[in-house]
Amino acid sequence: MTLDLVARLDWLSALAAFAATTLALWLLTPLAPKLRLVDHPRGRKNHPIPTPVTGGLAMIAGVLVAAVGSPVMGDGFWGFAAAAAVLIGIGVLDDIYDVRWYWRILSQVVAALIMVYASGVRVAQLGPALGLDSMALGALSVPFTVFATVGLINAINMVDGVDGLAGALVWCALLMLGAAALYAGNDLIAERMMMLMGAVAAFLMFNMRAPWRPRARLFMGNSGSAFLGLVVAWFSFRLTQNAGHPVNPVLALWLLPVPVMDTLVVMARRIRMRKSPFHPDRNHIHHLMIDAGVSVGRTVLLLCLFTLGCGFLVGQGMRADVPNPVLLAVFGVMALAWYGFSEERERALRLFARLSGESASQRAERARARLASSE
Repeated sequence: MTLDLVARLDWLSALAAFAATTLALWLLTPLAPKLRLVDHPRGRKNHPIPTPVTGGLAMIAGVLVAAVGSPVMGDGFWGFAAAAAVLIGIGVLDDIYDVRWYWRILSQVVAALIMVYASGVRVAQLGPALGLDSMALGALSVPFTVFATVGLINAINMVDGVDGLAGALVWCALLMLGAAALYAGNDLIAERMMMLMGAVAAFLMFNMRAPWRPRARLFMGNSGSAFLGLVVAWFSFRLTQNAGHPVNPVLALWLLPVPVMDTLVVMARRIRMRKSPFHPDRNHIHHLMIDAGVSVGRTVLLLCLFTLGCGFLVGQGMRADVPNPVLLAVFGVMALAWYGFSEERERALRLFARLSGESASQRAERARARLASSE
């Protein structure tokens, strides 16, 4: 296959997924009330009106339609489809009935086991991330893969609290995965990323805010965040555990630095306070930015730029032969630094207030309002 043909297939796959997802969104959204796939404002949910949660189903449908008869998905596709089906089933039930958190975790564990045993996708080697030629996980391979998959799925779910944020961060991760795959000579994964990016881009057209649309027209729902988490985990493992086209496993941590660091910090703090790690609050980074006066659009833009900036710098570091343990340590230091800095909520709010575009007097007024509301 010539490079020209590969390039054409890339774009055709992306366009097919984009068109199929857009059509699915158009067909599913009017049916959302009948299917009870509507998110109603209550509790911490502050969107003004009931909003369809059909975005995840539409992305899944778009990918399936684009993949049928295409060589892009290739081997392991049916294992991927089976794992996704488990997550989608529980996700839809959760969107309708608000399923208990432990049932969601169980479904994620089952999906990860399908990924391991039906398609052979697992984390088997961590040596390069630690600067070693080899460090096979052996019997720990399966539990490590399950833990990493469940962690990624929940990280994306927890960051899905602002219009456009989760989808945009995943799109950035897919872009970086595709770029790393091309650099490593893994054209097949690069093609798959193009297809998935097309589906996510179609969803973002309806989920991101714009000057002519002050709020999201629909959400991805728990089925969507679980599906995207599986996608990132699946292809991160396929890319970094491929001996023929090796990419260092440390890269996987830097694909989604915002949700991964944020989730680790928030869950550690909840556990320290003797709360459930899944106890809801407004201490995620996007909540802090919004509460500090940063607009939704600017929050999404800044966190995406941070993600792409981290990916670019880490990629250049790898090309410059910076030791991989150093890149791993930097990630750990950043997570610890954010844990310590965000320990004092007001301090974090003051930092983000400088990014809000508000004047000093407006920031002072907002601070007085926060103080008054806390009394």
